[in-house]
Amino acid sequence: MVVPHHPAGARLARHRLAGELADVVPPMLLADLIAVLAELVGNAVRHARPLPGGVVRVAWRLRPSAQGALIQLGVTDGGASTAPRLRTASADAADGRGLHIVAGLATRWGVERDGMGQRVWAEFDPTPPPPPTPTQTPHPNLVPAGQPR
Repeated sequence: MVVPHHPAGARLARHRLAGELADVVPPMLLADLIAVLAELVGNAVRHARPLPGGVVRVAWRLRPSAQGALIQLGVTDGGASTAPRLRTASADAADGRGLHIVAGLATRWGVERDGMGQRVWAEFDPTPPPPPTPTQTPHPNLVPAGQPR
């Protein structure tokens, strides 16, 4: 699908994705897909040139497997002078966290460039990763949320 190279393009893409996948993927995964797609379209609008016609191309693909569907999202734009990359943002910065959100929610992500522009993609594996193991003991003065001090 194509959406305008405009902030409203992210809304259109989110609604279409939600409508097509609501009965196909679990609600928590759908929420992650919507968040990542909105971030990728938003980044294309803020940081890249549009494709001819003033648009951004948005696509998703489900590939069935024994564990469930592998899902790939992709947003193609006219490219920018620099490739998308993770940045370090200060606590006061208004932006700079978007690809960290993508990296945190997706199994993997990347950028493909050609003579026409660039495609930023994110994949979601059907099997969730194992829960993280604690590498440090918590600080003795920290109490889990909801616990009395």
